[in-house]
Amino acid sequence: MRNLFVLFFLLITASSFAQITPSDTKILQQKEDSLKHMAKAFLTDAETADRMRQDSLFIKTLIRSLQVRNSFYYPFDSLKGVSHLYAPDSSFRIFTWQLSFDNDYAYSRQRGAIQFPTKDGSLKLIPLRDYSEFADDPLDSARTKVNWIGAVYYNIIKTQYNGKNYYTLFGFDGNSYRTNKKWIDVLTLDAQSNPIFGAQRYFTFNGDKPQRKPQYRYSIEYKKEASTTVNYDEDLNMILVDHLISENDEPENAWTYVPDGDYEGFKWENGKWLHVDKVYNEKVDMKGKDPLLGNAPNENPLLDKEGNINQQKLDEQNKKNEGNKDEKPALKKPVKKGTTGQ
Repeated sequence: MRNLFVLFFLLITASSFAQITPSDTKILQQKEDSLKHMAKAFLTDAETADRMRQDSLFIKTLIRSLQVRNSFYYPFDSLKGVSHLYAPDSSFRIFTWQLSFDNDYAYSRQRGAIQFPTKDGSLKLIPLRDYSEFADDPLDSARTKVNWIGAVYYNIIKTQYNGKNYYTLFGFDGNSYRTNKKWIDVLTLDAQSNPIFGAQRYFTFNGDKPQRKPQYRYSIEYKKEASTTVNYDEDLNMILVDHLISENDEPENAWTYVPDGDYEGFKWENGKWLHVDKVYNEKVDMKGKDPLLGNAPNENPLLDKEGNINQQKLDEQNKKNEGNKDEKPALKKPVKKGTTGQ
């Protein structure tokens, strides 16, 4: 299905791109070349003042570029370091990037803007203001263009419920010099195409024990050097999220969190993302296999499915172990020379 959306979008884009005049195309190409250099500068310049100056020039140049008629269909393919994602149905595209305000990259802020296509090719652009540093609890409420929880988006998917479109965004936040964050937020558009991020508590945890409160958006925070997965998996038809643990047994310190090889997830059901505590919970039948190859199933397990000890079975096993101490070990037959001992 998604491939059909992509093909449809490419056809629309090719048709609309042809509407950009050769002279406007040349202008956009020149602007794109300037934007590339500015983006590299505000991402890599050593001095904060230089990065801020280049960021300001980038914003002004981007706006002038988008003012070119039908710029919505110009892909900006060579612009690196700045995310520019089209919605799967091409109803908008969103630009996001990150600016660090100190030389240690400990304090950063995200920039963003949403562009919409228009019938006459004119510019319709909604800037986004990152309000993260002023939000005591960024999971607590719906957000608009003026108090957006900033992230650099790397994927966007579309879901539907009762005829309404929902756009789930996956984003990265270089949170501090010790930790990164990844965000999942749900974007909807009102009648005037104004963006609303997390219009309601889209993330629910009904099956979790202990039960957790629903959230307007979802995030993980983890060690700076760690690599994590937070993205949509088309084959599984669900969101996959790395399960994190503290590598130093310090759960109160987010900078100790790393993936443990397990996955959580979210499934889209009735207009909500329902949390799945453990995505891969299939048990492999290892009966008769070499136990060194894996954890073979125990025919008389001491733990139940929830990991609780069965005291009766434990007592019975202890008695057996005590009895085995009195038994003499069987003597091995000597191996004759010239044989393999098999």
